[in-house]
Amino acid sequence: MSDTVYMRDAHPLEEGHPLPERHRHRHVPGPQTDAPPDRPGMTGTQAVVKPVFTVLIIGLAFVSVFLAAFHTPTAHRLPVAVAASDSSAALFDVRLQRLAPEAFQIDRYPDETSARQAVEHRQAYAAYLSDGGKPRIVYAGANGPAVSALVAPLAAVPHGDGHKIPVVDILPLSDGDSRGLSVFYASFGLVLAGFLFGQVTYQVAPRLSFGQRVLSLTLFAVIGGLATALIACTAFGAIPGSFLGIMGIITLMAGAVAAATIMLIRTFGPIGVLLGSIFMLVMGNATSGGVLPPDFLPGWLEPLASVMPAGVGVRALDGLAYFHHDGLTRGVIILSAWIAVCVGAVYLLDRVAASTGIAHAAHR
Repeated sequence: MSDTVYMRDAHPLEEGHPLPERHRHRHVPGPQTDAPPDRPGMTGTQAVVKPVFTVLIIGLAFVSVFLAAFHTPTAHRLPVAVAASDSSAALFDVRLQRLAPEAFQIDRYPDETSARQAVEHRQAYAAYLSDGGKPRIVYAGANGPAVSALVAPLAAVPHGDGHKIPVVDILPLSDGDSRGLSVFYASFGLVLAGFLFGQVTYQVAPRLSFGQRVLSLTLFAVIGGLATALIACTAFGAIPGSFLGIMGIITLMAGAVAAATIMLIRTFGPIGVLLGSIFMLVMGNATSGGVLPPDFLPGWLEPLASVMPAGVGVRALDGLAYFHHDGLTRGVIILSAWIAVCVGAVYLLDRVAASTGIAHAAHR
């Protein structure tokens, strides 16, 4: 007779019997993604009306600001250096005001050398030289066709002996930039790209960490600056001057506009795209001085040329190309400040958002 042994199956959930490894639940984290959570789009009247008004606001702002700046550009007291005797300077001033009232202002200089240097360093648009020699007028054609067209009639201003005053261009535009617009086009292209980068980075990667977003911003600015300098300086020969200097300024300009756009979107959400369009693209490019020097802008727009990224960047590029580094130091400081302030603001907003999320989780 065989012995039969009955063994009770141990239930894995009974006390004293641990859960077999094969039955344990393992949490496998899913892949990290930057995709935003699914959300329904707008419907009804809002979906019909909101895109219309958003785009029209941007378009009409562009039309209004650019027409205000350029529909009838007028020179406002352009500085003209004068190195001449008191009587010659006074006579030249009177005749100048008769020719173009309020278009010029006279700045006296002790000698012809200092007056000429004022033109070369963009402290004056032209110079009247009559310090012991034959009177003449020198100017910088690199200031653009508008300044050249305004200065050329000065040749018709008669001297005391009845002879016309010769007008000489001592800083002409480069052969690759006959209309003086290459700096504007190069800067406008990167300003536009900077705005688009700031917008796209939140569309395709809204959950990037702060460090990753700064790295992406840096890559965009450096590669954009290098590529633009290669195209403008090397391929077309349109912008003379130091290649590395031009690349550096364009890099800072692109980074400043991109950082400002990111900050606006991070702060205001979708409305930040509208704000970035109006301030960075429309206001920035209209006051950049690339089409006309800031002294031709209306009084309410002119101050923006000295603080907006496009304006200080264009002046620094012109300084590198023609005017003995005029505006370079100021441009580097202001553009760097734009980047630092905007990136710092994004960092603070991220920290505040993270702290708020932790606090909400702790109270659940």
